[in-house]
Amino acid sequence: MNLPILSLKRRGADLADAREQVKVLEGPSVHPRFDDFLQTRGIAELKADGIEILQINVGKLCNMTCRHCHVDAGPDRKEENMDRETVDLCLAAIASSNIKTLDLTGGAPEMNANFKYFVTGAKKLGCHIIDRCNLTILLANGFTDMPEFLAENEVEIVASLPCYLEENADAQRGDGSFQKSVKALKRLNDLGYGKSNSNLMLTLVYNPVGPSLPPDQSKLESDYREQLLSRYGIHFNRLFTITNMPISRYLEHLIDEGDYEAYMTKLVEAFNPAAASGVMCTKMLSVGWDGRIFDCDFNQMLELPTAHNQPKHIRDFSADTLNTRPIVTGRHCFGCTAAAGSGCLGAIDG
Repeated sequence: MNLPILSLKRRGADLADAREQVKVLEGPSVHPRFDDFLQTRGIAELKADGIEILQINVGKLCNMTCRHCHVDAGPDRKEENMDRETVDLCLAAIASSNIKTLDLTGGAPEMNANFKYFVTGAKKLGCHIIDRCNLTILLANGFTDMPEFLAENEVEIVASLPCYLEENADAQRGDGSFQKSVKALKRLNDLGYGKSNSNLMLTLVYNPVGPSLPPDQSKLESDYREQLLSRYGIHFNRLFTITNMPISRYLEHLIDEGDYEAYMTKLVEAFNPAAASGVMCTKMLSVGWDGRIFDCDFNQMLELPTAHNQPKHIRDFSADTLNTRPIVTGRHCFGCTAAAGSGCLGAIDG
């Protein structure tokens, strides 16, 4: 693949940033290494158990720059976007396997020029499709037809809404973002999303505003439902709680605020064996905008490739090989195994 010069420069910067972050996470520390910690708990190394979900980061271009973003996405990431050739390779991988769900993320995945092509292609293959949407993009110039397109193709929307209180949500995502999100949610409701008599799924996502673990997912879902309905008349199907991972922009924030060591201690002390047995990487494969494959989206941002002798690019996809691959781990994995656990599909235990 021939990448633009600007893209190569930015990719070099991303790689350097990722290496520095890995040095922080895996360097000398009072915190145990994740693999060693599993062994002391009598837990075998993590291995894949099939691939049910293909999660694809179609690009880092985004109309927002959220504080908790582990992708370091933003309006300046124009060069890092998946091209048509790589989209076709991803569709071919789905067609050659038992993968039933395509999970599209970003950045704002809708900003990729091939987004609609990807969705319609996966729909033809019988995939359930997830769009990880920041909501505000649905109001942006050039994307106002997106809600109808998503509804027409029965795409599940998994939407970030870090709090039902405006001041807390804006503190994480930027001033004015909450009201834009409310407007977008109302429009989705008008199309049938989130309604009990509709098959259009609307899932909201909560991230803690500060360096803390998410509260109980079912209790928080109840609070969200009550508050959003009473305040704004908004309906949704379910809520995911996701722990902020100590990588990328959020790791930098933790270090700047002097909270990194305390946050890591909190994650380690909250380790849950039941959550460890259900982490998303055992059922999912992650693909970057340039086609490289990883065990999860977090490993992708840290530039941690699949294990030795495993395929490294979607062009070399082999379900037989990848279905049972060993999972590459690091200290950031404590984020997925703390308390009730966390992953792209919310809490793991309970």
